[in-house]
Amino acid sequence: MDNSLSKYYLSTMYAIEFIFGIIGNSIAVFGYVFCLKVWRSGNIYLFNLTLSDFAFLCTLPMLVTSYSKGKWTYGDILCLSNRFLLHVNLYTSILFLTFISIDRYMLMRYPLREHFLQKRKIAVVLSVAIWILVVLELVPIITFIRSTDTASSFHCLDYASSGDPEKNLIYSMYLTLLGFVFPLCAMCFFYLKMVRFLKNRQEQLTTAQPLEKPLSLVIIALVSFLLLFTPYHIMRNVRIASQMKFWNLSQCTKNIIHTIYIITRPIAFLNSVINPVFYFLMGDHFREMLMTKVRQLLKRNTPPSPQQISDDKAL
Repeated sequence: MDNSLSKYYLSTMYAIEFIFGIIGNSIAVFGYVFCLKVWRSGNIYLFNLTLSDFAFLCTLPMLVTSYSKGKWTYGDILCLSNRFLLHVNLYTSILFLTFISIDRYMLMRYPLREHFLQKRKIAVVLSVAIWILVVLELVPIITFIRSTDTASSFHCLDYASSGDPEKNLIYSMYLTLLGFVFPLCAMCFFYLKMVRFLKNRQEQLTTAQPLEKPLSLVIIALVSFLLLFTPYHIMRNVRIASQMKFWNLSQCTKNIIHTIYIITRPIAFLNSVINPVFYFLMGDHFREMLMTKVRQLLKRNTPPSPQQISDDKAL
């Protein structure tokens, strides 16, 4: 079952994520580079989210090839870097989504952007700090990831299937708390503050109505947290714990746990496909600017009609 899931399920899911992720995030980068003239704090967090998604998407062709062939053919260094980038994307995405939620609340609370957290320089500093924090907290993962070399094939093991289970479980719990639970609590906190703020202002329709987009943005981020990231973090820790000797689990139970864990892995990384939705709901007229730019390019590349040529000659 595990071999079949790796060969057919993982390779198919990662291929789908690569195709749709590249399309969605490429459109987002095009919009940022060519359409967005004024960068605000939310734009900076979303652009960094795009960079994180691209780092993850670059690892997918190797994963799809290796899972479909049933062996890893790219060596130890690419095995380590591939698994490392997967987790960098996971935890930078979680933190940037959290700061996007904070930024949306600040936009509601301070619509004139007078709060210091809404300044572009602060957003840049916080974005750099997020990258540094995630890289530092993930450095120990390199010591756990292992590859296996058998007589028939070479395999690049995932993080939860590598290393000493006892030490690995401690580190995995640390990652779960620092990289997932704490940001989730922060997002829930600001979501509740948003709901309370809207409830207090519900009588002022002219003020409450434009605030629906920031609220919808946080709701989508919160749903992504719960549906995508929660099953993976639960099953990763259960998978590691199931390999510890004192549990004394049967091989059938271990296989069932491993199977469920495999199913949750690509689901957690679906955020790279869903994230472009945020670029169209960010509330800064991103979609309108993008469509205007596309229409301008299409109009520029469309050859003039005979009627237009005759009108130009007449002029």
